[in-house]
Amino acid sequence: MIRCTIFRPMKKAFLILQLLILSCSVHAQQPLTLEESVLGQFKQFYPEQLSQLNWLPETDNYVFVRNDSLLIGTIKGKTLKSITRAELSSLVNLESELKAFPAITWTGSTQFFFENDNEFVHVDMKQRKVISRTKQPQEAENGDYHPASGNFAFTRENNLYVLSEGKESVLTKNETGVVSGQSISRNEYGISKGTFWNDAGTGLAFYEKDERNVTDYPLTNYKETPATVRMIKYPMAGGASEIVGVGVYQLSSGKTVYLDLFGANRKSDNFYATNLSWSPDGKWVFVVWLNRATNQAQLRQFDALTGKEIRVVLTESDDRWMEPLQPITFVKGSTDQYLWYSWKDGFHNYYLYQLNGKLIGKTNAAFELEEIIGFDEKGKTMYVAGRGENPTERHAYSVSLPTMEMSRLTPSAGTHSIAISKSGYVLDSYSSITVPNRVELSKGGRKILTLLEAEDKLKNYAIGTTEVFSINGIDGTELYCRMLKPSDFNPSEKYPVVVYVYNGPHIQLVTNSWLGGASLWMNYLAEQGYIVFTLDGRGSHHRGKEFEQATHRRLGDVEIDDQAAGVKWLHSQPWVDRDRMGIHGWSYGGFMTTSMMLRTPGLFKVGVAGGPVIDWNLYEVMYTERYMDTPAENPEGYSKADLTGYVKNLQGDLLLIHGTDDDVVVMQHNMKFLKACVDQNIPVDFFAYPGHGHNVRGKDRVHLMTKVIEYLTEKLAH
Repeated sequence: MIRCTIFRPMKKAFLILQLLILSCSVHAQQPLTLEESVLGQFKQFYPEQLSQLNWLPETDNYVFVRNDSLLIGTIKGKTLKSITRAELSSLVNLESELKAFPAITWTGSTQFFFENDNEFVHVDMKQRKVISRTKQPQEAENGDYHPASGNFAFTRENNLYVLSEGKESVLTKNETGVVSGQSISRNEYGISKGTFWNDAGTGLAFYEKDERNVTDYPLTNYKETPATVRMIKYPMAGGASEIVGVGVYQLSSGKTVYLDLFGANRKSDNFYATNLSWSPDGKWVFVVWLNRATNQAQLRQFDALTGKEIRVVLTESDDRWMEPLQPITFVKGSTDQYLWYSWKDGFHNYYLYQLNGKLIGKTNAAFELEEIIGFDEKGKTMYVAGRGENPTERHAYSVSLPTMEMSRLTPSAGTHSIAISKSGYVLDSYSSITVPNRVELSKGGRKILTLLEAEDKLKNYAIGTTEVFSINGIDGTELYCRMLKPSDFNPSEKYPVVVYVYNGPHIQLVTNSWLGGASLWMNYLAEQGYIVFTLDGRGSHHRGKEFEQATHRRLGDVEIDDQAAGVKWLHSQPWVDRDRMGIHGWSYGGFMTTSMMLRTPGLFKVGVAGGPVIDWNLYEVMYTERYMDTPAENPEGYSKADLTGYVKNLQGDLLLIHGTDDDVVVMQHNMKFLKACVDQNIPVDFFAYPGHGHNVRGKDRVHLMTKVIEYLTEKLAH
């Protein structure tokens, strides 16, 4: 009995121990691999979304796609199935079933179109029939489909065409070096495409560029034997740039006129034509004329039939630079009142004008507004997105017209994206550091329904903490930071640090969004026993005019000061190993990485610079001259920013990486730097990615990040 009494408790304890071990193994967090982190961030780890979520036009019903079905939801919370992928394939009589539910664009409360096998298919859901089909011609590029009319604009090589009612019209017959219907100015100043239909689809405005005076630049294709050269047009700072034009084609007459952009002057490359738009009635075309010095902008109005200038609607200037980013937006139902987007008063706001130049009102946000989301059905309320009082977040606001008073519609902290129904109901999709993705239906800031609460797909993985906070720079400016720590962080230990940097125009890295805006490979790196730190310094995005313009004529100066302030803060933390600090960045971040290694020698032990700008003389006109003026106007600024002048200062290890097909930051930057290192007997490391452009995409990105992390790890080991 004694043996039994002893045995039973021992057996029970053993069983409990086994259960505990089993329970721990079930709930143990598994390590994230580098390959998973690189390839999985926007695949298996991406938080669940309500795909194609939007309001049905002119209704208070919303639609989304789930499980290969198009669903319709009501504000009462009911959900009805509209059509499945298989049913849609059968309805439009496709030879083979759609592989996935297609991306659809609604053109009315019952009608939408989608693209499949180079064909635009327009469907009426109520009548369950195909309204029209428009087949894209062979070799068509830069397609621009107007769903209401069924007209289709496209380019072949450098010329522009229109397909209407089955008839193809040739709009241009260009000489070599002249390009029509494509994006111009290397996609700067809010330009992202080259063709613009009026509302009725009866007129087409288009950009044209004459690049015959622009320098040819060689890109080498090493895949062929022998290697071949592809020539591109690359206007470098201070050199000849493209000459821009705007054409307007009328389908009724088949004629094209060109806007009188030059007036009495001969054609020149001394200005940009940006933010092209039409009036709602199709009578006028508007262009923002910006001088090449980017310190004066004019909104100009042209007759769409003759191309003649009607008037200069308004003029704006700046002693540093101007950067028109958005075309004017007419108030719904008006052909006279429009919104002008400007940061002339310190932050980007919207100004309500009449075409006669009278200012009616303006928003008075003391933070950056970003875009107009839409208007209510009566045109009395405008909806906009903006950063809010916390610039790491993004919120939505209603704006009463014409008083321009603003009210916030998104009460929860985080980064929001919204859509508005005809009656002012809001579909709000947002995330934050603690919320992977949440979709709510609300009105006037009051939640009505939660449509989706996405789970954390990383919950079973060992992922450390993400913190977003601010510190003060050397001049007292508030600077926002993101810091990743390993999941087993111990404040009594010392950790090496990797600073990931960009700190250039139009990029904000630190956000109150899922993962804090970080790439998942940074979480992987943190789990290897690192602190991963990022700071958005002056010159970066969404902080207003003074913050962004602090870099004027001296790129790389105040940014270095701000990044150094971040390092100083890190040094003050007892768990930071200040002798093992690395830095990594790409593009402008590559410029900053190299700058920090050379201009603050000894601050970092190792740097990895991808696609870095080395000498701004070698970078493009449209970007560089905005911030630096021309090399002739600012020789001191260009000389100070030329990193080959600091090669002798290098302390520690530096790896430079470049894609051989980079047509943004051409590889000549790295070649110039390597030559300076050779001349001065300074050892550096270099790696090229054949066939890749300005970044390394696809499966090869795993190789890139393995290379980066292994280099950092090796050099920070001791």
